[in-house]
Amino acid sequence: MPKREDISSVLVIGSGPIVIGQAAEFDYSGTQACRVLREEGIRVILVNSNPATIMTDPGFADQTYIEPITTAVLEAIIIKEKPDAILPTLGGQTALNAAMALHTEGILAKYGVELIGASFEAIQRGEDRQIFKDLVIESGADVARSAIATTVEEAISFAEDLGYPLVIRPSYTMGGLGSGFAHDRAELVRMVSDGLHQSPTTEVLLEESILGWKEYELELMRDSADNTVVVCSIENVDPVGVHTGDSITVAPALTLTDREYQKLRDIGIEIIRLVGVDTGGCNIQFAIEPTTGRVIVIEMNPRVSRSSALASKATGFPIAKIAAKLALGYRLDEIPNDITKVTPASFEPTLDYVVVKVPRFAFEKFPLADRTLTTTMKSVGEAMALGRNFSQALNKALRSLEQRGSSFHWGSQEKSAKELVTLSRIPTDGRIVAVQQALRAGATVEDLYAATGIDPWFLDQISLINEVASDVQSAPELTLEVLRWAKEHGLSDVQIAQLRGVDEADVRALRHSLDLRPVYKTVDTCAGEFPAYTPYHYSSYDTSSEVAASDKTKVVILGSGPNRIGQGIEFDYSCVHAAFALQDAGYETIMINCNPETVSTDYDTSDRLYFEPLTLEDVLEVIHQESQSGTLLGVLVQLGGQTALGLAKGLEHAGVPILGTTPDAIDLAEERGSFARILDEAGLVAPKNGTATTLDEAVGIAADIGYPVLVRPSYVLGGRGMEIVYDQLSLVDYFARIEEFAIVGPDAPLLVDRFLDDAVEIDVDALYDGHQLYIGGVMEHIEEAGIHSGDSACTLPPVTLGRDVVEQVCAAVEKLAEGIGVRGLLNVQFAVAAGVLYVLEANPRASRTVPFVSKALGIQLARAAALVMAGSSIESLIASGVIPAIDGRRPPLDSPVAVKEAVLPFKRFRTPAGDIVDSILGPEMRSTGEVMGIDSTFPKAFAKSQDAAYGGLPQSGTVFVSVADRDKRSVILPILRLSQLGFHLIATEGTAETLARYGIHAEVVRKHTEASGEEKGPSVVDLIQQDKIDIVINTPRGRSARADGYEIRTATVAADKALFTTIAQVGAAVASMEQRPETPEVTSLQDYQRRREELQR
Repeated sequence: MPKREDISSVLVIGSGPIVIGQAAEFDYSGTQACRVLREEGIRVILVNSNPATIMTDPGFADQTYIEPITTAVLEAIIIKEKPDAILPTLGGQTALNAAMALHTEGILAKYGVELIGASFEAIQRGEDRQIFKDLVIESGADVARSAIATTVEEAISFAEDLGYPLVIRPSYTMGGLGSGFAHDRAELVRMVSDGLHQSPTTEVLLEESILGWKEYELELMRDSADNTVVVCSIENVDPVGVHTGDSITVAPALTLTDREYQKLRDIGIEIIRLVGVDTGGCNIQFAIEPTTGRVIVIEMNPRVSRSSALASKATGFPIAKIAAKLALGYRLDEIPNDITKVTPASFEPTLDYVVVKVPRFAFEKFPLADRTLTTTMKSVGEAMALGRNFSQALNKALRSLEQRGSSFHWGSQEKSAKELVTLSRIPTDGRIVAVQQALRAGATVEDLYAATGIDPWFLDQISLINEVASDVQSAPELTLEVLRWAKEHGLSDVQIAQLRGVDEADVRALRHSLDLRPVYKTVDTCAGEFPAYTPYHYSSYDTSSEVAASDKTKVVILGSGPNRIGQGIEFDYSCVHAAFALQDAGYETIMINCNPETVSTDYDTSDRLYFEPLTLEDVLEVIHQESQSGTLLGVLVQLGGQTALGLAKGLEHAGVPILGTTPDAIDLAEERGSFARILDEAGLVAPKNGTATTLDEAVGIAADIGYPVLVRPSYVLGGRGMEIVYDQLSLVDYFARIEEFAIVGPDAPLLVDRFLDDAVEIDVDALYDGHQLYIGGVMEHIEEAGIHSGDSACTLPPVTLGRDVVEQVCAAVEKLAEGIGVRGLLNVQFAVAAGVLYVLEANPRASRTVPFVSKALGIQLARAAALVMAGSSIESLIASGVIPAIDGRRPPLDSPVAVKEAVLPFKRFRTPAGDIVDSILGPEMRSTGEVMGIDSTFPKAFAKSQDAAYGGLPQSGTVFVSVADRDKRSVILPILRLSQLGFHLIATEGTAETLARYGIHAEVVRKHTEASGEEKGPSVVDLIQQDKIDIVINTPRGRSARADGYEIRTATVAADKALFTTIAQVGAAVASMEQRPETPEVTSLQDYQRRREELQR
């Protein structure tokens, strides 16, 4: 069936901010869909609140709305744009739930808009736990015994029949939010209460435990003619009990017999038919009892899922792209395969390699969090590797994580085999290494299978890696045969060096002298049956390379590796822009990255893609391969965050040309002494500071500077290890806590700064070509200094900074750019305290805010930066229209105001006792993503940012106030206004007393730590848990969160209530309440740009 002619415009709903359970894979899917729809001549309208993704760049849709994904906003866009259809299956659970709400409220019927990709009925059949269970049984497959509960009382009753432990799964949630295993009644009550709260339909499924069963997934696609393909089978290394997003997974499934695989395939095809997904993709999860072979169906996602991105990158089969075409009416056999050009999409992919995905965790950001892995997803990113066998792919994937201790090692081990087996019983982020160490210490495969439930085949493969390592260690000399044996099983030069007690460089030199280098194979979807036209490569130690020679001038772009807190898709955004800009300028672009979630690892983003770990060894080998033909102009390291920057020195030392700012200049900005000289020469000041490599040095410097001090390790991203320390005791405690992460030492000094209290922070993104400075934007942080820039809301243009301060800031940026020797992007952070401008830090690289600045002001900063680094001047870029003639230092008064707000993952992380970790913000970054609100005024834009991040602020109800003494004066006006707006106020005794003196009545409530008793009434925590408080204003007191503040904040996060921990936030929130329009006002980025161009004429 050819393309439907009755659809000429489609509204694509994005997935919103990056959160755990719904990350960049949906931006990748949505970006692919937008590109395909436009190629088909469809007018694309996009709504997504996330500024960090390339998807919300104006070039990917005809109308791009960076707006909250709410029913009211979607209705306003439908009224304005009049789309023929809505495509909700590529924006994760957020888009699916939004589409379901539009249907339920009659909005789709009212405006005659059709759902494409999946019907309402299909979504309901796939998402509603009971309906899906009945369909599975109808298909002849089996399900776990289960019951649906809508109250805690029902759950207790059902649990008596099902028995403990049992699984709890809330309906319509993502990333397993609210799910888990309840082992007794107390856990059941806590988890069901939370699950009912997390489920938009207030229902949870209780299931018999299938803990320890083997877990598999099938990624399927079906068209309107009932053609169905299984794109990929995926197997979890961890058994059931660990969320699939937190498990190491392999593709294709390696431990299934052909008969078992065919059974899963038959069940999957029957289920996709019964559910009615007939124009797109779906993901079905299975569990198999390892001794009896009993198969049960766990769940399905009637949409493109997290695993779809992995399956796409693993096979080269572009699931989202094909799903978009199916939604327009095409059949699978009418869609050609991009890679082979001769096979249709109805031709199932075949793999002649093994793919391993490993999750990336961020427990170091939440030290109190329970590291046990459960059915609630906790990982923040993932890395993927391809190899000719499992051991090769696994070793490559582990080293792609860039985390200390994540790779297998053969150093000293103090624990016995028995202790290591016991350690392996509990699934944690480090379990795979504990298993390897246990096998190395003498534990058997049988011991570890009994302890972990990991299939014996995988354990045997890890044992094989240990054997290979032992051969390398005991060999009389490193011969070609020994080295090849090591490389065929994925051992890196670093690991071989450790085994032999020599330097990594020595191993590499020996390997090269023996002419032992990797070759590069192609991902072709057909195991070599047809020629591949898409250059998508991975390394192996085979004999022949499949990279085609090229005579062009090449630029290598280093990606940013797996997503993590502090280094997310904002960096991928810059890498993708660089690829597009340099291609347009006539260069051949080569991308190296290992993140399957991102647009940079799409096979048609660059001229050539190498899916490889971002280590010095792997990058040098790709560069060697590319140097065999054409001319290598150089490598871009400034766009991929700290990952790429960390390789700059090693690449330069190996004679590889680095484009843009030199590694020496990058060091000038990082090394405290050199940077201080640049500041002196420029006449700029920094807070009083010093550097320390030991605790004793740090104590001496802090005593000299005076407490409080801000401590931060050098060469880290996302404020890793950064804290405000209030006294010597806290400093001693800080060193004890960071010891295991090895982020401070002789080569990585600790920076100790005087902490500036009550300062306003300013962020600037700029471009410098050696002669001319171009300001991208000057951002003002809403929270005061002391909160990491990635977690602080910020506004562009600044709303309270005077023109003279902005001019002073821009002049300082120019002096710094010149002093450091920047060629490309520069981000500088300032603080203004008592009228003095302090320089906090300067980073000569792409920053986290580049996408936000670009969209807020319509300036293509990343694109321009890539061209500057390749040799273009800013003057030529202005002349050719790449960037506007007027930069972002002083936007016109009638420019829209954009507010960036952080999205925080606190409710994902609980302590071992089951409590949510504290939600206080500080100098170490903890947010996973961000949203943007854009409107004509700051209060309206701030209101939109709150709607997008947290579902918005209540317009009435009860406000609880408890603030530190230093904040009592500044909180008066906002609280008075809340009182005038009709909010009921309650406060702790001290705060209520202050308010009373200003004539503001607040009901006094007992603190959580005060003695309880009926005559005293409920505490504030009791009231939050009873849903009697709507907004919480609680600023922490002094050195750390006291017990009361901690209990209040964790209860607020658990209840999903608005929480403000700084007075600046409160002021902005109150202003936004008064300017909120009844009906949302929506404007696309393209319309804002048209207005700018009209003003400049």
